Amino acid sequence: MADIVFWFVAFITVFSAGMVVTSNSLLYSAYSLLFTFLGVTGLYIFLWADFLAVVQVVVYIGGILVLIIFGIMLTNKITSVNISHTSMQKGIGAVVAIGFIASLGYMAISSPWLQAANTEPAETTASIGRLLLMDYLLPFEVASLLLLGALIGATTLSRKDEDG
Repeated sequence: MADIVFWFVAFITVFSAGMVVTSNSLLYSAYSLLFTFLGVTGLYIFLWADFLAVVQVVVYIGGILVLIIFGIMLTNKITSVNISHTSMQKGIGAVVAIGFIASLGYMAISSPWLQAANTEPAETTASIGRLLLMDYLLPFEVASLLLLGALIGATTLSRKDEDG
């Protein structure tokens, strides 16, 4: 049963990713991207990577996809600018994509795949937290200070000048 669900999620992910690049409507491409992100979240769940699944939902669906949809909806109100969303070189793109898929298929078939032992899945969230707060505490704090500085700089730049 798990294999059927896995192949269904994988099919939805690949199909919706194909719809992202082949749809003529930017809004339909964004909605297809939603299903692609949800499919990737499902694949993370199958890999027992619960932390990455939550990050996928929060960052990509909750942040980036909403930003893309807002951008599309706001730019559709602009009537003086013609926004082109069609590609002029679909043939070259198709040849490159087919070549890439063929080389991936060849590597997948010719590689020796080893079967891993059936092991109990590890607690990924607890181990990531332990690593961040013990082994990588200094880089974690430096990254947080860098993000804080970027946030303060963006706030300073976006404020209206009170002098004029």
